[in-house]
Amino acid sequence: MRVAVFDSKRFDRTTLEAANQSVGHELVFFEERLGAHTAPLAEDFDVVCPFVNDRLDHKTICRLAKLGVKLIALRCAGFNGVDLAAAAEFGIAVTRVPAYSPEAVAEHVFALLLTLSRKTHRAYNRVREGNFLLEGLEGFNLHGKTFGILGAGKIGLATARIARGFGCTVLAYDPFPPAHCDVDCTFMSQEEVMARADIISLHTPLLESTHHMLNTHSIATMKTGVVIINTSRGGLIDTKAAIAALKSGQIGGLGLDVYEHEEGVFFEDLSDSVLKDDTLARLTTFPNVLITSHQGYLTDEALKNIANTTLQNISDFAAGLPLVNEVKTGL
Repeated sequence: MRVAVFDSKRFDRTTLEAANQSVGHELVFFEERLGAHTAPLAEDFDVVCPFVNDRLDHKTICRLAKLGVKLIALRCAGFNGVDLAAAAEFGIAVTRVPAYSPEAVAEHVFALLLTLSRKTHRAYNRVREGNFLLEGLEGFNLHGKTFGILGAGKIGLATARIARGFGCTVLAYDPFPPAHCDVDCTFMSQEEVMARADIISLHTPLLESTHHMLNTHSIATMKTGVVIINTSRGGLIDTKAAIAALKSGQIGGLGLDVYEHEEGVFFEDLSDSVLKDDTLARLTTFPNVLITSHQGYLTDEALKNIANTTLQNISDFAAGLPLVNEVKTGL
């Protein structure tokens, strides 16, 4: 099938082309994000392959349908950028990559957390400037802390396993907890996890019910000085509420691999321009905030899994087989 790969980077091309050698689809790569204004690029393609920040609203999907596109093959887990009702209306199937490497994202949680807890980012910059003083670099142990996980899917449970390895007590919330859990953790309500945890890690999808789940009210119920890590979806946190809590000391540390308005910023080199997002610019001024540009998934293993699953989804569709990773309305 002819596949238009949108929002593609060098590593996307490398891994997708390598995986495609055994299946033989025709892949064409576009650096542009997929949206209503770039949809005409998909003319004469059977499949579009967008990424996490592409916006497939009703208008975009309508244009894709008129161009003859039959499948939206997401190469990510999140599908909040796709109007699933519109896809159903125009008869376009939607697939995703539900689990490319839970460990990749879970390990990035601790890359952020350990940097914040031991202030290694500040130490690194000091040493490069010849400053070997230790004042202001006091950190805290993870051992003995209560680690709260909101969302106990594959990534959440992978994070729980690592937290247990550090000697943390793990609390978890999930509206649909796993029937068989091989991790030593205690499931309780979302409110209880938020109130008891020293560290909170977010692993829920972005849905209407989870949008701004961390807001002024919920943050106020947490322990003073709580550390929050978000490697899931930016919209789970009300950023302005988080900034207010950072200023008051209610939040003691914030690690973000995602941001609610990251589209057009993350994945781009803006070093020669002025950052126009005042909220994001304010976040970067806090010494206890660490931001990475949605790189939690970016390991060799995860990229290969993403490529293989994406192409398998396309091959299954071409062969008329059941789409095991199909996303439909109501999910």
